[in-house]
Amino acid sequence: MRFTKMHGAGNDYVYVDCFAEPMPDDPADLAKKVSDRHFGIGGDGLILICRCDVADARMRMFNADGAIIRPDDPADARMRIFNADGSEAEMCGNGVRCVAKYIYDHGICRRQTLKIETGAGILTLNLDVADERVRRVRVDMGEPILEPEKIPTTLPANPRLDGNPVAGVELNVGGEKLEVTCVSMGNPHCVTFVDELTDHWVVEIGPKVETDAHFPNRVNAEFVEVISPAEVRIRVWERGSGETLACGTGACAVCVAGVLVGRTARKILAHLPGGDLELHWADDNHVYMTGPAVEVFSGEWNE
Repeated sequence: MRFTKMHGAGNDYVYVDCFAEPMPDDPADLAKKVSDRHFGIGGDGLILICRCDVADARMRMFNADGAIIRPDDPADARMRIFNADGSEAEMCGNGVRCVAKYIYDHGICRRQTLKIETGAGILTLNLDVADERVRRVRVDMGEPILEPEKIPTTLPANPRLDGNPVAGVELNVGGEKLEVTCVSMGNPHCVTFVDELTDHWVVEIGPKVETDAHFPNRVNAEFVEVISPAEVRIRVWERGSGETLACGTGACAVCVAGVLVGRTARKILAHLPGGDLELHWADDNHVYMTGPAVEVFSGEWNE
């Protein structure tokens, strides 16, 4: 099986081009093996770049209220993502940027605007191309989901805020009393603003937040230090993978959470251990993310 190793701001995955390779029989098991950083290739998980059947794509393109999104506009490709523990995730913002780069750079589709189907819906990506290679990608990540039952979480909404989001509410976990804000960007996030980013928050409290009973599908835990209203530092304990160097959907959730609780502006620069991401919760209620996409190496998996 041919594979390509790619990363977006250090959030690294093993990518398999299923336009050219057969679909793995057991992608969950394969994800666990290839992700191992000692006995495998090493990465935060496995991403399959798949064909997007027109009929199948149209079946997927409905809002929760039944409204058709793009009935006649199928995606250029479909992304499936499996975490390092084998669990399948809905979305990965850093991963989808790399999928777009792979599709363009390897000639699957040479348009500078692409549509990629994910478990969170079809996303539009605009490519920054130089010397026939994609350097950066801007992703329309869609509208944030704030309804508790759709995130999902059983934490109560905050009646003091417009729309009653789960924002600035109390969560007791690991002996700590956290003030958290919950957002879904197609996958669930729990954002906590802290005075200082430390291992205590990420490595000790992060896993406890991930598996807390208030999150029936588990949750990604973001810990945020505010530098200014336009700039933050983020560390992420990612559901199914542990601490990662970056999380694109998590950075988007932080952008939304910061606005909801009055900590940040609608446009921010996020510093993550693996690099920087630019986020903008725009007036159309969509979150836009811009960041790098890098191909590291390719090889063969011989099992």
